[in-house]
Amino acid sequence: MRILITNDDGVYSPGIAALAQVASRLGEGRVVAPDVERASASHSITASRPVSYKRTALPGIEAYRGNGTAGDCVMLGTTPWAKVDVVLSGINLGTNLGNAVWHSGTLAGAKQAALLGLRGIAFSAPATDKEQPDFNVLKPWVGSVLDMLLGIPDLCLVNVNFPAKPPRGSVWTRQSLRHYDGRVVPIKDPIGRAHYWFTVVPVEATEEGTDRWAIEQGYVSMMPLTLDVTDHEALARVQKLEAWKKLKFA
Repeated sequence: MRILITNDDGVYSPGIAALAQVASRLGEGRVVAPDVERASASHSITASRPVSYKRTALPGIEAYRGNGTAGDCVMLGTTPWAKVDVVLSGINLGTNLGNAVWHSGTLAGAKQAALLGLRGIAFSAPATDKEQPDFNVLKPWVGSVLDMLLGIPDLCLVNVNFPAKPPRGSVWTRQSLRHYDGRVVPIKDPIGRAHYWFTVVPVEATEEGTDRWAIEQGYVSMMPLTLDVTDHEALARVQKLEAWKKLKFA
């Protein structure tokens, strides 16, 4: 099995090193990741300039650093390296839950794999400025989750999040769709220039069975995703509207 590993935290992140160590036990692994952190870049692709990558020294695995996003790195990794079976992205320094699914660069690496017809799995874990995940604790869980997910052939895209403490187990989840009270907080830097922080405060409780609920309860969240973002129920509903029919055949 050929396994491509990427992330959005950069090639020197301890999270990608931990993921590569686990992946190397399952098959032939290779790292292609951004040369610097490109967190929250969503599924951006570099189209205005050429991209390149260079060999990078990482213990125990062939690795390259690219001057693009996570999506770019998946393209760079799968083009010259034929017959990649699965793309793993992470382990991200910070969770990717709920609305973060829309702007996560980590998840974008897995989504790019799915767009190419490959399997993509994204991994994330809680982190703060003062404390990073305990990857020695997480690695056995990463291995167990990978063994299970790779044994289910029709799962093409999965978002996996780990809790802050050793997990109680793992659960299948759906996306937490909470609304937020978004605010812009003005501040000034030391020489008086204006800057702004964007803040969000959830205004609804976490629903049971969602990815955020699973993490709050101490479980590993495993959320299957699809590339199709069509609201099929809404589509079927509006196609029946008389006003639409009159507009269509006017």
